[in-house]
Amino acid sequence: MKSEIRNPKPEETGHASRITHHASRYLSIYAALWKNSVAREMGFKGNFLLWIVVELLWFGLQLSFIGVLYLHTEHIGTWTKWQVVMLIGASHFIQQIFQAFFLINCTNLSELVRSGKLDFLLLLPVNTRFVVSLRQVDLGAFVNAGSAVALMAYAARQLHLAPSAGQVLGFLGLCVAGVAIHYSLMFLLASISFWTVRAQGIVWGYYNLFNIARMPDEAFRGLFKIVFTFAIPMLLVSNVPVRLLADKLASPRPILLLLGMSVVCFCVSEWGWRTSVRRYTSASS
Repeated sequence: MKSEIRNPKPEETGHASRITHHASRYLSIYAALWKNSVAREMGFKGNFLLWIVVELLWFGLQLSFIGVLYLHTEHIGTWTKWQVVMLIGASHFIQQIFQAFFLINCTNLSELVRSGKLDFLLLLPVNTRFVVSLRQVDLGAFVNAGSAVALMAYAARQLHLAPSAGQVLGFLGLCVAGVAIHYSLMFLLASISFWTVRAQGIVWGYYNLFNIARMPDEAFRGLFKIVFTFAIPMLLVSNVPVRLLADKLASPRPILLLLGMSVVCFCVSEWGWRTSVRRYTSASS
């Protein structure tokens, strides 16, 4: 019995070709945005270096706080000192990756609306959210993310951990989910600028909530823990990835919850963005 070889239909080939062309086009646009960001950063080298130093000092202060805390206790729940150090490193890593790609763009949305520059972006033949979200890149944040990775590696050595390749890949995937949560929630808050014109205070207020992600989830109880797990899932963002690395997961439920919340947050932010854009009547109206 001869097996039949199915040739792809012309419409299937055409659809695949359109997807490839579409992806290639957006990659080329993003490459151009990166090029502009590099040129901008190198034009202000002093500012670039200063922010790296400031972030490193702030990172050091967080570690000092944990050092002082563990002078008075040996555990926070089931979290030991070096597990919490790894948690701070993971939280800093996720925060810096988010900052590298999205932070400045989310905070600038309010100014785009107020000044009318959003009018120009809406006329471009590309997805507006793509351009608004990825116009600028903070290159210094990648340097600071590297320091967070070094800290996590040192903490893992102190804990005598040897994560498998699967654990490392799983950790990175969960970090992506954490970045997606930060981006979605901050972009949703930035979309309030369509209604209030200025929303920087609200956006930066959310940024301050990042401090919660640096603390062990077992340090919180009651309503606070419920709110920051399901409404604003700060306690999931870095706790779940570190639990995976440190073999502290009793079941896959926290992983599924983190992934599910990242999808929910993105969908809510997309709904908020579309609703806000429909209300926008341009700066000249």
